[in-house]
Amino acid sequence: MKYEIKGEPFPIVICHLESGEQMITEKGSMVWQTPNISMETTGGGIGKMFSKALSGESMFQNIYTANDGAGMITFGSSFPGKIIPLEISPGKEMILQKKAFLASEAGVNLDIFFNKKLGAGFFGGEGFIMQKLYGNGIAFMEIDGELVEYELAPEQQLVVDTGYLAAFETSVSMDIRQVAGLKNKFLGGEGFFNTVLTGPGKVCLQTMPVSNVAEAIKPFIPTKTD
Repeated sequence: MKYEIKGEPFPIVICHLESGEQMITEKGSMVWQTPNISMETTGGGIGKMFSKALSGESMFQNIYTANDGAGMITFGSSFPGKIIPLEISPGKEMILQKKAFLASEAGVNLDIFFNKKLGAGFFGGEGFIMQKLYGNGIAFMEIDGELVEYELAPEQQLVVDTGYLAAFETSVSMDIRQVAGLKNKFLGGEGFFNTVLTGPGKVCLQTMPVSNVAEAIKPFIPTKTD
């Protein structure tokens, strides 16, 4: 599979497939394709479908296959930002926020990732239920706004507002830390909790979380009155 990423601020990734090659996506992100690309929708087993339903994810995957020769399929982002290619292989697995996965080659597996630490589970918001990519191949994630990356050394930490966390390598551990002081909690406007990431490994941050944009425009949306 060869690919090219185009467009800004609503990027698309154009994937050129050889005959028989496949791409997988969990949502309606296909924007155009050649006629010889077929689609099959699959649930991936009852157990996996149930865990996806609990997490609020789509229970189904769309598998696109190039038939009778080479084909082309394009996937588009759902919010202004970037499409980032990820090379997934054993030892290079990634954890993504649950809305970040866009599409991947068929050799990449997508699974639900539950943070095992209670603090992260109850207070981490997006950090509780995330997605794990493993296997072999290229995957594409979409992020909100611009991408900022850090390579953390062993035991090096980064404190992040949870909504800005897009992805991190599985070697990075994640926990939740309370904002210190009652005045800071209630008057600081930064919420009660932050995400703490501990290295070693790569961390991917996004600069314009869609949740923050929604909160910013909410006061300007007229409320319905009877």
